[in-house]
Amino acid sequence: MIGIDIIEIKRFEKFLKRFARKALEKYLDEDEIKLVKNAQNAAGFFAAKEAVSKALGLGISKECGFFDIKIYKLPNGAPAFTLSSRLIKTYKIKSLSLSISHDGGFAIAAAAIEGELPQKQKLSH
Repeated sequence: MIGIDIIEIKRFEKFLKRFARKALEKYLDEDEIKLVKNAQNAAGFFAAKEAVSKALGLGISKECGFFDIKIYKLPNGAPAFTLSSRLIKTYKIKSLSLSISHDGGFAIAAAAIEGELPQKQKLSH
């Protein structure tokens, strides 16, 4: 399962200028907020959470909220994520992968998840 999201960094500059830390608290937990150094990071993390939720086929919703997705950094600085235990169990998650890039005023994230779609999401033939 693959998900992608792109967002304009300028949008997050305005969002942070207007709401400061409260803006980040809408979609990041305390550990994630500590990793955000600027609007570029904030936009990248938002795009990452959107990409993960899209990979699950849910989008950000009551089934998969922002706080069901936890972004962290690997020792080499690469981004990674985990999911709530409920989502891991429901989707029988085996592996997770995340890439976040920034260029030309945009942040883009791609998430790949190896698991199984629940019966209700599987295509019928």
